[in-house]
Amino acid sequence: MAVKRIIKCPNCGVFNTNNDYCSNCNTLISHQKKREKKELAVKKAEIDAAIHKLENPNLAERLKKHPFILYKIIGWILYSAIMVVSAIGAGLAWFIAMVAAG
Repeated sequence: MAVKRIIKCPNCGVFNTNNDYCSNCNTLISHQKKREKKELAVKKAEIDAAIHKLENPNLAERLKKHPFILYKIIGWILYSAIMVVSAIGAGLAWFIAMVAAG
């Protein structure tokens, strides 16, 4: 036995029975389809962000792979500086947490 769904279109106000789209204005009215569409949009945005991150590395990574040796050296120096600053920051954060913990 099929369940009869009556949904009012938010766009034109026509009542529709067992439809995913409005029979009058063709607006999406199914809540399930709206959720599926939103989930697909979120997944696509996450995939696009991951692809963008892979295709557009940061400056240090680009310089480390550059064919010109001087740029490679600058890239490695920049990368090393970033790592040293990150390690100092992590150590400082740990020290502050230990002092705060008592």
